[in-house]
Formats: sequence, structure tokens, C-alpha cells
Amino acid sequence: MTAKFAAVSQPTILSARQLTKSYGRGTEALTVLKEVSFDLGAGETLAIVGPSGSGKTTLLGLCAGLDTPTSGEVSLGGEPFSSLDEDGRARVRNARVGFIFQNFQLLPSLTALENVMVPLELRSGTASQETARALLHQVGLGSRTHHYPTQLSGGEQQRVALARAFATRPQLLFADEPTGNLDDETAQRVVELIFSLNSAAGTALVLVTHDLDLAARCQRTLRLKGGRVLTPI
Repeated sequence: MTAKFAAVSQPTILSARQLTKSYGRGTEALTVLKEVSFDLGAGETLAIVGPSGSGKTTLLGLCAGLDTPTSGEVSLGGEPFSSLDEDGRARVRNARVGFIFQNFQLLPSLTALENVMVPLELRSGTASQETARALLHQVGLGSRTHHYPTQLSGGEQQRVALARAFATRPQLLFADEPTGNLDDETAQRVVELIFSLNSAAGTALVLVTHDLDLAARCQRTLRLKGGRVLTPI
């Protein structure tokens, strides 16, 4: 079943068409995602919700070009992933996308400042300490720039990850259960930062979450069950 969303009013940044993902062969094939379609306009926010095993993270991975669909097509910024090899998809991600994950994925041997500088180095070969410092100040960590991940709380690590995600001024942010490892108070602070930074930068957002209250903060919601789209809530 394809989601029936209203027409996107902004230029489309992300387009998914009939995405299906299966593993295995023949009668042993396991289909984890079945014919999912949607468009996301520039600056729009979309929550993907559903029970564990419903295909949420699989869908995010396909939309980000981290995996390839069994059938269907993803276009990011007007570029179809099917026409690109792995290096080409990485180029599109580096140019257009930021990521936030549940488990932070900071590099343990780098300071907070150095972690935020990493995507800048990957994009241009040079890094701006000034940009990284400014972002860490924005997320309330201006005094923690030289601390390593092990010296930071979970909430602080996620705020570093958030600063890193916005370092290259992405057009689209993918957030996979960004509050899943945080207590309620810390999670609320991170959520406010995600939406305030997103709004200020005009960044589109795809948010995978189990939290329906968090999903309600987004403009639209895509609900999955058994790999299929249910009526948006």
C-alpha cells in the first residue's frame, strides 16, 4: 500500500518510489519492506513510526543510500541512486545529508571539537575549527570542546553528534531513534535542539522513532507495519 500524502509544496529533496527490500532467495526470501513510496519537500519534517521489525531502519537506510533496494527507486536532491555506484552515493550523502543515531557513533579517540570537524574534512579536505566551535556553543557545549566521548554524558554525546550532523549545513537530516538511549529530561532537550536547529537551517528531517509524541512534532507521519505502509496518523 502506498502512502497517500498531500502534494509536496516545496521542491522535492527526497523521493522514494515502490521501495521493496528482501533477503534470501526463492521461497526462503524474507521481505522486510514492501512497495513504500513517499516524497519529502525541502524543509519538511517526516516521522517514520511502527513496532520493532516493521522496517523503519531499513527504510531509512535505503533513503540514505546506505543500502540498495531489491526493487524501487530513491532520488536524493534529484539524483537517482540507481544510476550511482557506492562512491557516487557517498558523494551525494556527503554533499546533502546529516545523520544522528541512537548510539551517537562518535569517534572515541577524538575530542568533541574534532568529532564535529570530521564531516567538514571529508567534504572539503579541510576543517573549520570556527564552524565546529560555533555549533558546539549552539548545543550548549562550548566549555566541553576538548573532552573525549568517554568524558561526556549520553546527552552531551548526542549533542556533539547533533552539532556534527549540522556541520556541513545539510539539506536533509536522518535521525534514527535519536532519544532512544536518553532519559526523559535529556531527551526533551535534544528534541528541542533538533527541531530548533532544523528550523533555523531550513533542513528537511526524516525521523525514525517509537515515540508517538515525538512523531507528532513532525509535519507528517508514515506508519509501517510488517514492512508495509499503513494509513498515516
